[in-house]
Amino acid sequence: MACFSSFTQFLQHPDTQKLFPKFAGIADKGELASSAAVAAHGATVLRKLGELLRARGNHATLLQPMATSHANTHKIPINNFKLITEVIAKHMAEKAGLDAAGQGALRKVMAVVIEDIDATYKELGFSG
Repeated sequence: MACFSSFTQFLQHPDTQKLFPKFAGIADKGELASSAAVAAHGATVLRKLGELLRARGNHATLLQPMATSHANTHKIPINNFKLITEVIAKHMAEKAGLDAAGQGALRKVMAVVIEDIDATYKELGFSG
C-alpha cells in the first residue's frame, strides 16, 4: 500500500508529481510504479499518518515540524493533503475493506489535521 498511495496520487493527480523533485522526471508509469523512491515516500506518508492517528488529537508536536518543512522547504499546497486523504481512503476501502463509516471517520480526522497544517502554513506566511 505504501507505494500505492504516492503512485495513485500521481496517476490520479499528475500535477502533484512535479512537486516532488525525485519523481518529477519519471514519465513512464511502469517506472513510477516500481520506483524505490516512490515506495519510500508512500511509506513515509503512511508512517506519519499512523503516528498522527495514534496521537488522538494531541498531534501538535508531530505536526509542527512536518507542516513547517512542507511549507518552507517542499512548498506543498494544502490541497495535496486533501488529495492524499482521498487516495488513502479509497485504497483502504478497496484493499482493506474500510466501510463508508470508517472512510468518513478518516476524512473527519484528516480534516482536523489539515486545518492544523493550514494554520501553521498561515503562521509561516505560506499560502499553500
